[in-house]
Amino acid sequence: MKINNLEVKAEEGWTIRDACEFYGLEIPTLCFNPGLTNFGGCRLCLVEIGESPKSKLVSSCTYPCEEGLNVNTDTARVINARKMMIELMLSVAPNSKVIQDLASKFGVTQMRFEVRNEECILCGLCVRMCAEQMDGKAIGFQNRGYKRKISTPFDVKSKVCRECGGCMYVCPACQVRCQGPNAENPVCNACLQMDPTCIDVYGQAACWMHSAGRCGTCVRPDKEEAGSQGSMPE
Repeated sequence: MKINNLEVKAEEGWTIRDACEFYGLEIPTLCFNPGLTNFGGCRLCLVEIGESPKSKLVSSCTYPCEEGLNVNTDTARVINARKMMIELMLSVAPNSKVIQDLASKFGVTQMRFEVRNEECILCGLCVRMCAEQMDGKAIGFQNRGYKRKISTPFDVKSKVCRECGGCMYVCPACQVRCQGPNAENPVCNACLQMDPTCIDVYGQAACWMHSAGRCGTCVRPDKEEAGSQGSMPE
């Protein structure tokens, strides 16, 4: 199969995320945990498979590797989709340090949705941790659509809960942002990094030596001569 135009091989049973990790390609995830089953709920690990114009976005943590598969991990379509998902998660849990850090890392500088402060992004980490690692099964998903939530059966104190704290340990919304719960702005950006410049030229961040090419120092084709003369690259 191909990943970012590179011929690669994958073991049977690997997902696209597994293959990318093996070859050193960074795939952002939030609902993924190596000790838990794959869920594909946060959609941050989206990649683009197939050939244009029939390519499509899939979650790399749940999509299996296949012979002849063509994968692109950092096209403009992928990066824009990831930014949109981060915006949506920020609107739900703006006080989460984990999500604020993701926003800064991937250049999300605005949040165009109404802030709901529900403090749960339905990543399912707590449900899987309780069931698979703690053997408790004290919590689970309830309802569907906008009414979907995580709770105990019948919303009463569970008799099988041992109060181990495993659910809080993996919860990304339980880690409060640096500014505290009463921050003025829904988006922090205190750790904002530069956006990749190469994606505007090549259609994807294709730097092999750096994770996703997000250093922001790629030399544009029309600036190569200036860069070779010692000038700072754009």
